[in-house]
Amino acid sequence: MLAVEGSMRAYARHFGEDEEIWGVTGLLHDLDYERFSSLKDGHPRIAMAELRQRGVADEIIRAIGSHADEMGLSRDSTMERALYAVDELSGFVVACAYVRPEGLAGMTPKSVKKKMKTASFAAAVDRDQLRRGAEELGVEFDAHVAFTIAALQPHADVLLARDAAPDAAPATGAAPDAAPATGAAADAAPAAGAAPDAPSVAADDPPAPDPQR
Repeated sequence: MLAVEGSMRAYARHFGEDEEIWGVTGLLHDLDYERFSSLKDGHPRIAMAELRQRGVADEIIRAIGSHADEMGLSRDSTMERALYAVDELSGFVVACAYVRPEGLAGMTPKSVKKKMKTASFAAAVDRDQLRRGAEELGVEFDAHVAFTIAALQPHADVLLARDAAPDAAPATGAAPDAAPATGAAADAAPAAGAAPDAPSVAADDPPAPDPQR
């Protein structure tokens, strides 16, 4: 979830949106996944109900719901489309970095796409969804991958901690090196299961992806 937070913060800055709201959405989007992973009656319904009970903003709750195709919710806002676009990709990029001696340093879209062709690598990640996310966001796929890599590079030390397995399946978030997460969902994490308590991040803007023509 920390990698997704980092990617969401970078895209919020790119689109001129509220970085805190986007970052919190990325941080909390898989709040319930560890304990309630069933996409039929668990994730993300449990998280949505918990956050609603705590009075979290509807835009955050709806984005969390729409990132799961199984919910059948349209992705109408830029934040919703961005969350869907960076969700699986952020985890996949971290997984790719984890098996490289250089980690995230020097990683290119070409190396990520090469791993995408290996079905056994991070097998739970839907390759079609990776590309569909960029398409829905309106950015060219290679540019989207490069943007995500650049967003995560400043936080490689945390994301690639060698005593923890990489999150290569539904979601990760950003790397903590700034202040604790604040805003509408600052205390929304604890009771829904996999409650993240890591601080949030703010990174230098990665190169902006070119919109598709």
